[in-house]
Amino acid sequence: MDLARDGHTTELTEFLDHGLAVDVQDQDGNTLLMLAAYKGRAGTVSMLLARGANADIRNGRDQTPLAGALFKGEDDVAALLVAAGADLDAGTPTARAAAAMFGREHLLGG
Repeated sequence: MDLARDGHTTELTEFLDHGLAVDVQDQDGNTLLMLAAYKGRAGTVSMLLARGANADIRNGRDQTPLAGALFKGEDDVAALLVAAGADLDAGTPTARAAAAMFGREHLLGG
């Protein structure tokens, strides 16, 4: 989980190559994608999405990676998640609500 949070994409890729599940969750329900998205690790997010990470898995607080990225102002990460088809209406708050709260509606593509 720390590798995703810290953006150590190469090392994380090695763990995935050796069998770590791309959608593994920590005790709080955070996936690798959630942690990387929240910390603005665009390279790691891109790699995880390319490996089939589910962009809509909610953590224990009902938050999605996209809403987390919008909350943190991680525009590049939000764009990657939108392009990957992240559900704009999932979670609490939804990505739509988070974008409206922070004036980032333009990142949702319309």
